[in-house]
Amino acid sequence: MKKILILVFLLPLFAKAQDSIRVDLSNPHAAIYTHLYFLQSDSYQPKKAAKTIFGLPEKEAIEKAIKIKQVLDGKGLYVDVNKIPTNQNYKDTIGYSSYFRYVLFPERMPDIYVEKIDDKWYYSAETVAKIETLYKDVFPWYVQKLQKIIPVSGHKNFFGIELWQLIGLLITLILGYIIFLIVKRIAFFILRKVQHQITRNTNLEVNKVLKKLAHPISLLATATFVDKVFPSLQFSLEVNTWVFLALNIAETVFWIYVFLKLVQVVMKIYSEYTEKTHGRLDDQLVPILHSFFTGLVLVAGLLKLLTLFGVNTTTLLAGATIGGLAFALASQDTVKNLIGTIMIFLDKPFHIEDWIEAGEVVGTVEKVGFRSTRVRAADTSVYQIPNSRLSEIVINNKGLRLFRRYNTNLGLRYDTPPELIEAFVKGVREIIIAHPETRSDSYNVEFTGFGDSALLIMVNVYFKSLAWGIEQSSKHRLHIAIVKLAAELGVDFAFPSTTVTIEQFPDKTGLQPKYNTDSEKINASINKVVSEFSKENPEL
Repeated sequence: MKKILILVFLLPLFAKAQDSIRVDLSNPHAAIYTHLYFLQSDSYQPKKAAKTIFGLPEKEAIEKAIKIKQVLDGKGLYVDVNKIPTNQNYKDTIGYSSYFRYVLFPERMPDIYVEKIDDKWYYSAETVAKIETLYKDVFPWYVQKLQKIIPVSGHKNFFGIELWQLIGLLITLILGYIIFLIVKRIAFFILRKVQHQITRNTNLEVNKVLKKLAHPISLLATATFVDKVFPSLQFSLEVNTWVFLALNIAETVFWIYVFLKLVQVVMKIYSEYTEKTHGRLDDQLVPILHSFFTGLVLVAGLLKLLTLFGVNTTTLLAGATIGGLAFALASQDTVKNLIGTIMIFLDKPFHIEDWIEAGEVVGTVEKVGFRSTRVRAADTSVYQIPNSRLSEIVINNKGLRLFRRYNTNLGLRYDTPPELIEAFVKGVREIIIAHPETRSDSYNVEFTGFGDSALLIMVNVYFKSLAWGIEQSSKHRLHIAIVKLAAELGVDFAFPSTTVTIEQFPDKTGLQPKYNTDSEKINASINKVVSEFSKENPEL
């Protein structure tokens, strides 16, 4: 009797506790909590859950409310009510700032959200209109058919999982593996066809990369298939949450791998293209672009992975932007050098292996990096020039010359007879014509003036090769031929000196050199030297 009195006394308290959970649509948190709470097994009151649907008859509203939860459960979307805002006038700052609305899962399910109507929050009209389509996507037509044909034995429970679910999971995995094998072959065939249409060749290295690219594409197709079919197995929300989290992580990793391999394929094709171009600055651009796009893919993939774990990437990017701005202000020189690098690759003032004059630096360009350019001087020393400075100073690119000009003066002794001066000039001209590395249609060899201690013969020639080393070798052969010509003609080169001449000295002959000005001897000497030079330096 005493126990009955206690029960009668406590019954109103239990009823009051049950009534304390009431329909509340005052803010996003209250509306979503009301919807989900009254559809739980231990508090199942679908009529109250249907209050979150605006403007529909009760029966239709109940159906819509149940399907919204089933879609969320089927995709493994666990709603953390503690993160839902309680602000009655909440505005989503991600893209809906002009409306009072809250999207539960902006990345994975953007079509399901609540919005403020008058002073209360309901599931949006767009959500209600699209829920049938979303439901059919998550639970295709064959799900209800399977439920009808599954025998009673198929509902036997093993560790909380029914037998038909285990069989369905096994069939899904087998079909996924078959899809993997088929898609891998198809993907490689299509990629190879596309690559052949673009490059018109079959590069073995590119084919290897294409095979590696086809592998993650087939894995993506398999993961997409499992993602599509797995909700049909109707596992619990907890199982779906972990399975779809794993699937989304796997898909993101596969996409990262696909884009990394795609970058590798594009860079392989681009490197083949740059090898065919004249300049080598494009060759230097290949590793820089490869590093840049690889970093871009990795950063984007990391941000995607963070969103799967509930990290707000918008806030993260905003913080990174502010931090990046502060870092940029603290490292202005680095930023200036990066901009200078971009300008160098856009303007292309020089190419790799070009001989340039940039201020006090003269040498061959070896490498253009993100921060600086490496130039090797003639004495093999290396200059590292910041790209910001290199993009601002005047650059004389001798590598872009059509020919290498060489100009010098040869000094003959003042006592050289006019006939030998003419013969020497004529011989030098013929040597230049016979030289395989000089332009025979553009040169100058003339007696141009009287120096302090020599008669000046100007030699102006153009070498065909733009390489500095070949130019020096060409000069060497030209100089040797000129020295031989002078020796053969008996012409002496002058050097700074002071000559004291005593015209009459007892019993002594004059110190004047003896010159042979015989025309036949002169022509024979010129022909001999030019003939020997032509034999030693045949046309290339």
